[in-house]
Amino acid sequence: MSLFILNQNRSVANEFLAELRDVNVQGDSMRFRRNLRMLGNLLAYEVSKSLNYETQQVATPLGTAAIDRIESQPILLTILRAGLPFYDGFLDIFDKAYSGFIGAYRRHDETAEDGFDIYLGYSAFPDISGRDIIVVDPMLATGKSLAKSLNKILEMGQPRSIKIVAVIAAPEGVSYLQENVQSDVEIYLAAMDEKLNEKAYIVPGLGDAGDLAYGEKL
Repeated sequence: MSLFILNQNRSVANEFLAELRDVNVQGDSMRFRRNLRMLGNLLAYEVSKSLNYETQQVATPLGTAAIDRIESQPILLTILRAGLPFYDGFLDIFDKAYSGFIGAYRRHDETAEDGFDIYLGYSAFPDISGRDIIVVDPMLATGKSLAKSLNKILEMGQPRSIKIVAVIAAPEGVSYLQENVQSDVEIYLAAMDEKLNEKAYIVPGLGDAGDLAYGEKL
C-alpha cells in the first residue's frame, strides 16, 4: 500500500487546509465547501500522475502536436454526504469521468468493540471491471466505512487500481485499511494527523465535515 501526503512539502494547499481547520473560518459553510473543492482540485492533479497515458496527435491551426492523454477515464466514487464538495473538486479535473455514490454512516451498536457499526445503505456505481477507481472522502478516521464500502465494491468486479483520497487521516484509519481491504490500494492525503480520540474523531482534525459543509444533522 503506497502513501502520498501532500503537506509534507510546502505548497498553496496549506492555505485551504488551514481555513478548513480554523474555527474562526468554519462558520462560513460556503467557504468550507469551497476549500474542500479546491483541495479536491489539487489532490486530483496529484492522483492524475499515477494513471495510464497514451500519446495522441492533436491538430492545431499550424500542424499537429503529440500529447500524452489519459488512456481510460477513472471512475470517481464518494461517500455521502460529507464527500460531495471534495468530490466536486475531483470532477472539475476529471470532467469526463463516470461517478458512483455510496451511503454509509455510523450506527450505534452496543455489541461492537467501539460502540458503533458501519451501515451501508444506498449505492449506485457503474461497471468497475478493469477501471481505475478513485474513492474520495474528506475524513479518514477509523477507516471502517471506507473498508466496508470498498469490499462491497470489489464484490461487483475487479478494478485495475484503487486510489483512496482524503483531506485528513488518522494513523489508525490508514492501518485499518491496510489490514482489512481485500486489494492493494494507493492512499493520497492532504495531511496525516496525530490520532483518534475516544469518540473516534481525528485529533487535531477539523470537526464534523458534513455538518460544517451542510449544517448540523439531527
